[in-house]
This record gives sequence, structure tokens and C-alpha cells, in this order.
Amino acid sequence: MSAEGGRAGHVPVMLAEVLAALAPHDGGSYLDATFGGGGYAAAILQAASCVLYAIDRDPQAIARGAALAARYPGRLHLIHGRFGDLCALLSDSGVSRLDGVVFDFGVSSFQLDDAARGFSFRADGPLDMRMDASGPTGGPTAAELIATMPERELTDMLYEYGEERQSRRIARAILRARAEAPIETTGRLAEIIRSVLPPDRSGIDPATRSFQALRIRVNDELGEIARGLSAAASMLAPGGRLVVVAFHSLEDRIVKRFMTEAAGRTPAPSRHDPGQLRPSPSPAFRLLTPRALRPGAAETAANPRARSARLRAIARLEISPNQRSAA
Repeated sequence: MSAEGGRAGHVPVMLAEVLAALAPHDGGSYLDATFGGGGYAAAILQAASCVLYAIDRDPQAIARGAALAARYPGRLHLIHGRFGDLCALLSDSGVSRLDGVVFDFGVSSFQLDDAARGFSFRADGPLDMRMDASGPTGGPTAAELIATMPERELTDMLYEYGEERQSRRIARAILRARAEAPIETTGRLAEIIRSVLPPDRSGIDPATRSFQALRIRVNDELGEIARGLSAAASMLAPGGRLVVVAFHSLEDRIVKRFMTEAAGRTPAPSRHDPGQLRPSPSPAFRLLTPRALRPGAAETAANPRARSARLRAIARLEISPNQRSAA
């Protein structure tokens, strides 16, 4: 989950570390693929005299960005859409190469704090959870999904996307409740979950993992991450950098696997595998973070939502003289 600062102000997580990994330079072209509250975007624009493109699937985020774009005329270009489609979105803006891309995955505090968006159980609201509820591309709401999903599919979703060990018990409770009346609000769904789960000793609300799972499913977040990483890497110029901040293990697992494979850090094949006789392709990237970076104690104390953040980064290798002569 993204850790932005809600109505009190946008608080981008691990900002110093993101800027150090991205290393924006004058004349460069960059992409903030998850614009959100604009915290990273503002810092990048301030750090270098560069051009920045910013994507967000939430039209409200794009509308909020107008003030920042006005502060940097001609340098910040806001684009409404899914970051999984970033190649097509940037092509429409005449962009074919980037010097850096930053992702901050998850739902923002602007979305969590707005009860009408239906992301959070902390305030009762319609059970929606769509990051983009505009037009026919918004897809089904969370309420529509749980009204129609069979018990097995609901159980699997809660287990796989929420890592919820009590997924079967929760799914059965949801089916019993929806047989009595449609589940249409965040408050009712949270109460159904709490009715069958004991309070967590860590203090985490019992509904947390289920709400995470449902949000991921509604927005196809993991599929979007895989598509976005591949698209971003394909657009990086030599020396260009891809920087990702993830907030839970499902996201980070995808990022880690993608980056280690891009950097040629795949496990060695078995000596009994004939495939090992074929030469491996040279990696196109190098790891900038052999291990994920974590926020410091001061940051997590000031912003508890940052505690689960993990930062990983790769850079496209420069073209060698031999590659240039062969081109």
C-alpha cells in the first residue's frame, strides 16, 4: 500500500533514496508512472531541469496535479491512464525513450481517506474500490464482485491476494450474509469479517487483509505491475534507471523477480539440463540495489505507513563499442 499523506499533505516514502537511485539530470526525460499526490514528481522537477511525464489511472489525481503542472510550465505532462499501457500512452505524446522511471505501488491516502471511494473500512462508504471509476473501463466494483463470486473463487482470492489464512471461514461468512441482503458498504463487509475472526494481537484490524485482496482483484494490480515493469524497462535509454517502491510481499516478489532476471541473476541450470549448453544472453541491466532498501527508523516513526516499504532499482547498461560498431 502506498504511503501518502492524505489531506494533511502528501508524504512520499523514501524520497531521498528514490532521488539517489533515479539520479535525475538536466535535459533528461523521466516518468512518474504512479503520480498519486505528486510528491515524487515535485522532487524530481526540483532536482533537475528535466521533462517529466506523469501517469495515473485515477482522474482525481490528474486533476490535483494541475497546480503542480502550472508551477513547471512545459516540464510536467499529466496523462490519465493505466501504467501498464505506458508505452502507448507515451507514444501518443511523442515519447520513445526515457532516462528514468519511478513507480510507487498501491493505493494512496487520498483514496483511503475518501470514504466515497470505498477503499477503507475505517469510514463507512459504498463498496467500490475502483481506482478509475469513470466510464465503462472502470470495471466491476468490489460489491459487484463479492455478490457474484462462487465460494471457491472468493476463498482463493482472499488467500492469494490477501495472504489471509482464514480465507475459507471469511468466504463462508460472506456467502451467508449476502444470502440475507446485498453487501454494499465497507462497514458491513468489515463487520462480517470481524464477526468470524478474533482481534489480531498485533493490533491490525481483522478486515485488513481481505480488503487488500479485494482491492488488488478489482484493479488487477498484480497483472498491472507485471505489464508496467516490462513496458518501463523497454523504454529506458542506455544508462536509464527503473526505481520501484513496493509496500507488500506480493508486489515486492514480482519486482524482485523481474529485476534479478533483467540483470541476469537467474539461478544456474542443472548440470543435467541440455539447455545449459546454450550461451545465456547478455543481461541488459545491472542491479543498483542487490538487496531491497528499507526506510530508516526516523521515517517510519514519522510516517507509520512507510514501515513496509521496499525500494529496488536497476539501470540499463550502456551500449558497448562492439555493440555500436555492429549496429
